[in-house]
Order: sequence, then C-alpha cells, then structure tokens
Amino acid sequence: MPDKQYITIDGVSVEMEKGLNVLEHAKKAGIQIPAFCYTPELSIYGACRMCLVEIVDKDRKTGLPTGRTSLDSSCSLLPKPGMEILTNTPKLRSYRKNILELLLANHCRDCTTCQNSVNCKLQEFAVRYNITNVRYPQHNPTPRLDESSVCITKDAAKCIQCGCCIRMCNEIQHVGAIDFAHRGAEMEVSCVGGKEIGKSVCVGCGQCAAVCPTGALMVKDNTETVWKLLADKTKKVSVQIAPAVRVGVGNAFGIPPEQNTFGRLVAALRRIGFSEIYDTNVAADMTIIQEAAELLERLKTKHEWPLFTSCCPAWVMFVEKHHPEIMPNVSTTKSPMQIFAGTYKKEGLKDYVRGAIMPCTAKKFESFRPDFKSENKQDVEFVLTTQEIIRMIKDAGIDYASIKPEDVEEKWGTTTGAAVIFGVSGGVMEAALRYALSVLKQDTPENYRAIAESGVRGLPKPDAKAGALTNGVKTAEIKIGDFALKIAVVSGLANADAIINRIKAGEHFDFVEVMACPGGCIGGGGQPSASWEVKEARAKGIYLADEAYQLNSVEKNPVMKEWLDMMGDHHNQHKYWHIHYPGHETK
Repeated sequence: MPDKQYITIDGVSVEMEKGLNVLEHAKKAGIQIPAFCYTPELSIYGACRMCLVEIVDKDRKTGLPTGRTSLDSSCSLLPKPGMEILTNTPKLRSYRKNILELLLANHCRDCTTCQNSVNCKLQEFAVRYNITNVRYPQHNPTPRLDESSVCITKDAAKCIQCGCCIRMCNEIQHVGAIDFAHRGAEMEVSCVGGKEIGKSVCVGCGQCAAVCPTGALMVKDNTETVWKLLADKTKKVSVQIAPAVRVGVGNAFGIPPEQNTFGRLVAALRRIGFSEIYDTNVAADMTIIQEAAELLERLKTKHEWPLFTSCCPAWVMFVEKHHPEIMPNVSTTKSPMQIFAGTYKKEGLKDYVRGAIMPCTAKKFESFRPDFKSENKQDVEFVLTTQEIIRMIKDAGIDYASIKPEDVEEKWGTTTGAAVIFGVSGGVMEAALRYALSVLKQDTPENYRAIAESGVRGLPKPDAKAGALTNGVKTAEIKIGDFALKIAVVSGLANADAIINRIKAGEHFDFVEVMACPGGCIGGGGQPSASWEVKEARAKGIYLADEAYQLNSVEKNPVMKEWLDMMGDHHNQHKYWHIHYPGHETK
C-alpha cells in the first residue's frame, strides 16, 4: 500500500485524494473557497476566477519557501505532494472583492424582490466580503425577462456568465437548448437560434435553474395565482403531493434532509387554506399496475426495443423533441399526477380546483398539455414546485419544524412503500418488479431483497474531471418466474442518450426506467438546490419511508381493488389511466 501523501492548505495538513482538485481538498480542511462556475458534476470551466489561490513557491533543492507565490484556480488545480496553498491572503481578498464589484456592476440588483434572495451566491459572497459599495457604474439596472416557458423564467440582467447552465444542459442533459451567443461585452447566455425558451428544444427539466448561482434562471413562480384561488371562498382547492416532496421541504426549516416530513406538510397546507389534501403515492400504486401489465404483455412476444417508463414529463418531452422514433416503445401509462387528477373528480362542482405539489418543473408543462384536459378544464389546474410551497409556508408564518403532523384525506390515504420509492432513481423499476413478483406468486422477502440488491438502487456520482455523472446507467438481469429480464435504470438525459445508443448498437433490454433529473425526483429542478450529499440524504429518507410502510407492494393495497371496480371495464380503465402521445399510435 503506497504511503500517504499530504498538502498544506492555510497551515492545515490535508491527505491527498486521487482525482480531487484543490478546491475539494480545501473542503476537507473545513475551508470554503468561493466559486461561481464550479459544481462537482460539471466539467471544469475556470471562468469566474473567484477560486484563485496562492501557491507558495519552494526551492527545488532545499524545499524551502522562496518568498514568492503564484496564482491558480483551485477548481482546475490538482495538488502535488508537499504543495503549500494559501486561500485567504490580502491579495486574494482584494482580487475577489474586485471581481464581485465588477459582477455587481453588470447585475440587476433588485435583491429584496428577487426570487433567489438569500439563496444567491452573488449575494452570499457580497456579504462575505463586506461589499458595501460598488465603484463602477451599473449596466443592467432593470430585469430582462423571458417568461415564454411555463417551467422556467430567464432574467438576462442577472446572468454572470458562469456557464453552469450551459454545461448542465449540454453535458449532463444532452438537450442543447442554451449556449453562449455573441462576443466580448455583448456575450450572453441564449437559447440556440436566439429563440425564446418556450419555443426552443428545452424539455423543462429545470436543471439549468438548479445550478444557476444567481437569479438568472428560476423556476416559474405560480404562488400568487394559488393564493388568489385560496382566497376565493366560492372555490374548493385540492392538492396532491408527490413522493419526493416529503424529503425536499424539511431542510429549508432546519430539519435533516433524510427526515420524512409529509405529515407536517399536510398540516401546513391545511393552515394555508387547501380544502383537500391527497398523497400522489396512491396513484403511483395504480401506475405500477398499469405499467407492469404493459410489460408482462410485451414479454409475450419478441421486441427489438424495451418498454420505457413514462412518468417523467421531461423524459417524454426529450423523446418527442430528440428521439421521436422511439415513442412507440414508451409506456402509455399516465404519470401518477395525471392518473389521480384524471380519475378523482368532483362531478358537478365547477368550482372545484385540482392542483399538485411536485419536485419537478416539467410537471408545470405536463399540466398544460391538451392531452390532459376534460370538461374544458385541465385535469391538473396548477402545479407548485417544492420551492414554491416552501415560500408559501414561510409567507404564512407557519412554524414548520414544530407543527403537529396530520393525515391526508381518509378515502385515498392508504398507499405503499413501493409508491414512495418513485421519488428516487430506480424506484419505479423496483416497484414494478415487486408487483411482477406478486403476479407470478413469488413475492417473498428474499426476492424483494434480491431486487433491491440487484443494482437498481444508488445515485449516480458526479465527476467534474470528466464532466459527467458516473453510474448514471445501471443494468441488471432479474429472473422473475419464467422470464429473465434485462433491465436498465437511467438517471440524467445524457445517460438516456447513452442507453438509446447501446440499444441501437444491438444490446437487448426488456424494461428501462428513465428519470430526467440526476438522482431522480429527489434532485428535481423544482426541489431546493442542494449538494450531492444532501441529495443522497434525501434518497436515504425515501428508502427509510419505504421501510416504515406496513404495505410494501401495490397488490397489498386495498384501495387499488376499490379503484379498479369503480372504473368499470377495461376500456374505461384504459381511457382514464393511459395516454397516447403523438407517435404512440404506431405502437
């Protein structure tokens, strides 16, 4: 075993770890080097220069300091044994303050009314370095908005050209909707072809907004619309809550991210004024019944392509815009949000409003699709992301950390652990396989454990050096009855491209789960922005919630039989629980 090697950062000895840059080594020493353009899952860009450090020059013969130093970006600098690094010198503080002033001079400084206030790195660093005055004239005093998308709002006046959104869209998502346009002082982030976001190839995943360090890209805010609905006493406003939201809200109120705060959220929503509150999990159970039935039917004949899951709207849009040829192989089962909204209706009550709280920005687009419309109304009339509901809870002055948990409406309150794991990459696949085991009378604890340990679980890992997510494609072979299934779990749309190319090259799969957002819904574009460690804690919380449920598979949920009986014959069920997008008709 090789001897350990060390570097020194601000006098602290730090053991070297292969592949980590100096910035990440500094974190190990408890030192947070400021950076705008660096995030672990994206390639190194090195443009903002905020992460500059001083490297102590040493005599090659004696190894003693020469009294000279050199500057380098810690995000792109790999350490060498014995290296001595300084991160907090007068020279560096002066450089950083000047960079911040230049950025602020070209930034719309409406901080008190900005949606990203207190969650903005520019604001955070301005406070950290005590910027109380900007010496340069301001060039972008007013917002320059693109509100054409129902998912994302862009404000060009707040962009600091860090390139994070571009690298996310191109490297991790392979969507290619945005890039730098023009040169010099005219350079800006723009949709390809100069199009508005709503008319571009954007799929609404929101991952660009998730990595934006300022308020240049934000989740479209619909809170004021919902406040008005709640204030209208002639209306009854219902809302359903997606699985991943239960581990996305609490951290904003000082609660560990792995803690399930679903009951507190229900209580908070009642205090805000929602009339009826439901758990989308019950519809996730129904999704599994429908999707597993498609899979089992499909396995009866040979197919060149696998069955792809369909509950992620950004993935569906990605197929429509980038791979329309594979749409016939995407499941026709509606997403859990649309299954619940489309079947649980208040007949005769025109002033009954159905909404949803989702971890996903693309759900806003899905709710607007004409495919999901009946009685001249959208089945889901509004979607709030986790970020938006956090703002509403704070606006209402609710002490979320101490509020007493409450239950959802009793009729649809029974659900399973198989539904809650929809919130994390691999969950849909695992839930479907649990149900398939029950259909084939092989639902034993041993077989459940074999599926969980087959490789369907686990988040991808960020690799900044490669500019990619490793382990974003997980494959396994599962034997269920007479079937030997080749499955794949995909997280991030670049990885979806990778699995599509593997299939085109001749590799066989039977069933593929795709989630557009890295890590699945726990890392959705509508969730509060979080480090990879927080996302892993959310995933842990989802699996802990699964273990806490008395029922672990959909066939054990008595509500499912009631729901199936209520919907009548197969034709009626198919009408309410399946959707045929353009391109599906050739299936």
